[in-house]
Amino acid sequence: MAKSKKVSVYFCQSCGYESSKWMGQCPGCREWNSFVEEVVEKKTAGKVRSVPGGNEQLKTAKISEIDMQTKERMQTGFEELDRVLGGGIVPGSLVLVGGDPGIGKSTLLLQVCRNIADIKEVLYISGEESLQQIKMRAQRIGQFSDRLQLFCDTGLERIEQVIEREKPKAVVIDSIQTMYSEDIGSAPGSVSQVRESTARLLQIAKGMEITVFIVGHVTKEGVVAGPRVLEHMVDTVLYFEGDRHASYRILRGVKNRFGSTNEIGVFEMQEAGLREVKNPSEFMLNGKPKGASGSIVACSMEGTRPILVEIQALVCHSNFGIPRRTAAGTDLNRVNLLMAVLEKRGGLSLSGCDAYVNIAGGIRMNEPAMDLGIVKALASSFRDKPIDEKLICFGEVGLSGEVRAVNMAQQRVSEAKKLGFTSCMLPKVNVSGLTDTRGIKIIGVDNIRDAIQET
Repeated sequence: MAKSKKVSVYFCQSCGYESSKWMGQCPGCREWNSFVEEVVEKKTAGKVRSVPGGNEQLKTAKISEIDMQTKERMQTGFEELDRVLGGGIVPGSLVLVGGDPGIGKSTLLLQVCRNIADIKEVLYISGEESLQQIKMRAQRIGQFSDRLQLFCDTGLERIEQVIEREKPKAVVIDSIQTMYSEDIGSAPGSVSQVRESTARLLQIAKGMEITVFIVGHVTKEGVVAGPRVLEHMVDTVLYFEGDRHASYRILRGVKNRFGSTNEIGVFEMQEAGLREVKNPSEFMLNGKPKGASGSIVACSMEGTRPILVEIQALVCHSNFGIPRRTAAGTDLNRVNLLMAVLEKRGGLSLSGCDAYVNIAGGIRMNEPAMDLGIVKALASSFRDKPIDEKLICFGEVGLSGEVRAVNMAQQRVSEAKKLGFTSCMLPKVNVSGLTDTRGIKIIGVDNIRDAIQET
């Protein structure tokens, strides 16, 4: 008969590496000071005997004999979410939704449950709220179908029994850090509990063809709390980004086994819940100043969608020995690099100037095609010369001052033309690949000297 005893084990919070003693650096992921102590029950099993007839279950399958039946994706009722998921929910998939506290994760999933419950059975399991609290939040959203079942518990064994009894098409677990298994002796939210709970939910999703959404809290660094193996186990990882004090929200897919990982969805938080923003370019350009220097519109590609954003720059002479440089919405190191290129290749004396760069709207963009917009905004603010309000630009800037080609140039030009822009500045090598330039003036540039001289 198996015996169990409680022992202290150290787990790495980043990758889940297990050790019998504390170590300063994890041998698995090389992170420093990531080990935490947990008390777990170790079971010593007896001799393993083969099960009669067990070999019949160990049948292998030839790849040519596997029946490829196309699984119909389930629509969430949000076009933005369906785009990020790759066209809808794949039956039997395990989706992890992470984000800062109060960002709207539970609200989004409750609205998704409302849409799915119109045609299929849905089970919403909460370990953080009572039934009355969920009902109060649901009343703000609207009317719900009786196909939506609610269950408040944190015991994994009881949750498994409810899922097997109800057999829903979709399950929401809010949140994975509150779930615990009685087989594990550590506290809920620990590395071993999160790993065990996710593994059990993965077996349910694949074995019963049930789509499971799990909510995960994030750390101060912005990653899902718990072992990194959690993200490797699930099929899709979605991050809900944005300032919780602002109205917009960005849903970004960082891992997707059934679609692209470059797509984003834009939502706006309202009193009645989240509303999808189907034209984020127009949303981001609201309130753009007129006749102000240091402001220009640039185009970035998020997956297959072009998004127009306003880049703002403020350059002024510094009163200190070391100039101050600040960037919001883009990489500060990239801004410093572009300022060095402007000084060396563009002839602008920026070494003694403070510089502040901002992507208006709070969205974060790191695509290299934003380089030309940042360069134009910095030069405009330094010279205090406004840029044409109907001009849009995109292009990557190299260390030699050259403006390099970017992908999907035609889609960017078409989006600019649709929003009323009359001229577009882009890399000269991309001009020959454009197929439709009617109604918009195309300005091709080879280097930043030509770019900052053009208006």
